[in-house]
Amino acid sequence: MTVFPSRPTRVLAAVLALLCGALAAPARAEGRIRISEQHGVTYMLLNIAQEQKLIEKYGKRAGVDIAVEWIKLSGGPAINDALLSGSIDIASAGLGPLLTMWDRTAGKQNVKGVASLGNFPYYLVSTNPKVKSLVDLTDKDRIAVPAVSVSVQSRILQMAVAKQWGEKEYGRYDRLTQSLPHPDAAAALIAGGTEISGHFGNSPYQEQELARNPNAHIILNSYEVQGGPSSSTLLYATEKFRNENPKTYRAFTAALVEAAQFASNNPEAAADIYLRVSKSGVDRNLLLKIIKNPQVEFKVGPQNTYGMAQFLHRIGVLKKQPANWREYFFEDPAITEGS
Repeated sequence: MTVFPSRPTRVLAAVLALLCGALAAPARAEGRIRISEQHGVTYMLLNIAQEQKLIEKYGKRAGVDIAVEWIKLSGGPAINDALLSGSIDIASAGLGPLLTMWDRTAGKQNVKGVASLGNFPYYLVSTNPKVKSLVDLTDKDRIAVPAVSVSVQSRILQMAVAKQWGEKEYGRYDRLTQSLPHPDAAAALIAGGTEISGHFGNSPYQEQELARNPNAHIILNSYEVQGGPSSSTLLYATEKFRNENPKTYRAFTAALVEAAQFASNNPEAAADIYLRVSKSGVDRNLLLKIIKNPQVEFKVGPQNTYGMAQFLHRIGVLKKQPANWREYFFEDPAITEGS
């Protein structure tokens, strides 16, 4: 006589089979990465990796076919929301947003830095002839930034104010700032006739403003505030994505290293790639001048980031102070040195 297992026994066996299958299978298959990018030359390494399909190349070397998606967003808050909601895997934004995410997701999503996009000086440009330096700003001035108070430009402005008037006054000029994407801010500053009289931006917008509006002039260079060349725009991700996609993650960082070497060694070709991929209307000669600026460095290791981390902790933005830069960056063979 054939003995059939009871229904509860069959159900238990099915559940155990499903559990074993779930434990054996990865939570998410390798081979997909969604990368955010913003406006500006700062994101050139991503443009190079995109056109030359470098992520796909290193993925194939690791035995993985990687589908890469590029998503254009503007401003740290929008990018951070997209990262936490799972809409993107790699965030590209300023140092301030990265540090805030590292602090707030500790013990949860554990967001950390992946790499730097290079060192670029950011200029606070004004078209107000009465404003020669930071101390000349008044309530009549309006400064465009990517995101009020939280963007890297806003944080650098706060650092500059704190140095001038003391850290209790760090937010003195927050009231003068307005959130505006870099292209729109540059258009307003170049055309004139709007309430926007300043823009704390990035390349190529700051150089376009200086070239096309005779009243435009620099009143602050980010390097002066940060104490030298600094990696103000970076890439970051959640611990979950890194752990579940090790080959894809390594392919991405390897692609960045090659893109940085390419940009450093081939400025003309890098400029052409930027123009094609970003569809920017910037003058090629002006773009080459930006790329060849001695203050611009294409590298993936972060430089001079810890000072801002200390500052944000002192003013209460970060609940905890990192011991060093490695605390808010993932370990990776591509990044052996930093600060």
